[in-house]
Amino acid sequence: MFVVKYRKIFFALSALLTAGAVVIMLVYGFNFGIDFKGGALLEVSYPTGARPALEMVQGKINTLGLGGYSVRPSGDNLFVVRTRELNPTEKTALLSALSNDGVTLPKEERSNSIGPVVGNELKNKAFVAIVVVILAIVLFVTFAFRKVSKPVSSWKYGLVTVLALVHDVIVPTGVFILFTYFYGGEIDLLFVTAILAILGYSVHDTIVVFDRVRENLRINSDTHANEDFEITVGKSVSQTFGRSINTSLTIFLVLVALYFIGGETTRNFAFVLLVGVIVGTYSSIFIASPLLVTLGKMKGKGGE
Repeated sequence: MFVVKYRKIFFALSALLTAGAVVIMLVYGFNFGIDFKGGALLEVSYPTGARPALEMVQGKINTLGLGGYSVRPSGDNLFVVRTRELNPTEKTALLSALSNDGVTLPKEERSNSIGPVVGNELKNKAFVAIVVVILAIVLFVTFAFRKVSKPVSSWKYGLVTVLALVHDVIVPTGVFILFTYFYGGEIDLLFVTAILAILGYSVHDTIVVFDRVRENLRINSDTHANEDFEITVGKSVSQTFGRSINTSLTIFLVLVALYFIGGETTRNFAFVLLVGVIVGTYSSIFIASPLLVTLGKMKGKGGE
């Protein structure tokens, strides 16, 4: 199949995407939200039909000099505002900016503070969660393919899966950082949730292809067919190609609907998943399987 035949082109493309994402991270940095760096969260409500327009509220808040903030509609009559820690005077000014007429203040439903210590703890736990998920995936893949030893050892299926997963985390993260730089947004726990969901989706798609490779290797062994590993992998990719594309397209359409029709609170979440589904589908077809072929051709270096 062309995927295996022209694998060096796909490897080069992935290397460019990964390098570009890393450069974006270094240049623009990570805009961590209140969940990670601490701050204040204020939720206010209005009488039915009295909530002011988002643009008008943002214009008023911009004049207060509060620094970075976010305002998100919630339900039919709520606003959720995230800012740095505010003193009483700044909080009163913020409530005034959130009012419809500047006089009648909205009802304060919730006001929470997350200090830097808690924020750092959440950040560390988020990174630990991602690392634990990746290690668990490696162990599972290695165990699942423990009976496959030729021409690629079973542990290398896990290695290839990890490389694909690293690719699937770095690229969406870089794209999201660039997106938030121009259109606003922050890295919060929803972003971490999206990354973990991408990991699960990507490894599922990769294992489907690998499982077909394992099945075809078993058939070759039972029939004593002397088929080249490259041909076996290419055939396996061809057999699962339609299934992978159709599954990804279904999820993609749902996420597009969520992005455009869903609320502000889930828009960035849907965007990360959209990018992740595209990148994960690409890596499972064009990166993971061709990498197996590359490892299989490394004679004398553990390929057999």
